[in-house]
Amino acid sequence: MMSDSSLGQLVRLGDTRGVADMPTPDAAQAVLKDALSARPFDAAVTAFVLSCLPRSKAPVLWVQDRASRLENGRVYGPALKGVTLLRVEVSHARDVLWAMEEGAACTGLSAVVGEVHGAPPVLDFTATKRLAIRSEASGVPVWLIRSGAAEGLSAARERWRIGSLPSEMHPYNIAAPGAPVWEAELFRARGRSPGTWAVRYEERENRLRFLSRSGDGPLEADHSRAAHAAG
Repeated sequence: MMSDSSLGQLVRLGDTRGVADMPTPDAAQAVLKDALSARPFDAAVTAFVLSCLPRSKAPVLWVQDRASRLENGRVYGPALKGVTLLRVEVSHARDVLWAMEEGAACTGLSAVVGEVHGAPPVLDFTATKRLAIRSEASGVPVWLIRSGAAEGLSAARERWRIGSLPSEMHPYNIAAPGAPVWEAELFRARGRSPGTWAVRYEERENRLRFLSRSGDGPLEADHSRAAHAAG
């Protein structure tokens, strides 16, 4: 848990400014990003990706294969604030990849998210390269959520591994769970250093808060506008 004295660095999600050493994903960056689940039946990876999506009137295309639905469940769109979902449910990973490619070419979408379970043969480096090229050509951000303890090769610009940590203390009931906290490991990225952070989403401010878990202490707080990055 993160105490009030060491809450880490704030990252405002709606700001268009960026700082090079910020770990947060840029919501407006039109690239492919991977988000791997650290363990089975852990909703942290879904929550993390939802927190990183751009807040826009344009919808988000969310595609799942059957195994991902069984393990991760379905995202309940009406409960989301600032995000409109177009959910597509298919049976096989090849259909997820096809729908993601078609969606990534649609500039009327604010983002595309696909969920694939395991390491099916169709999800190879070539398939992710096609997604990356389509995303960068159209300007539509793409997230690929991978569960089932599978990594494999990927052309993604950033690769994150997300898992749950003990929640924060509830402000009114010590027996109840408080705000969720996730462990986010950036283990591959272009132009960024890898690291591990404890992360929480602050809904009121629409921002992520990072606290380093890489052994170098908490990130220094900086409340200036230039310290905020898109997320």
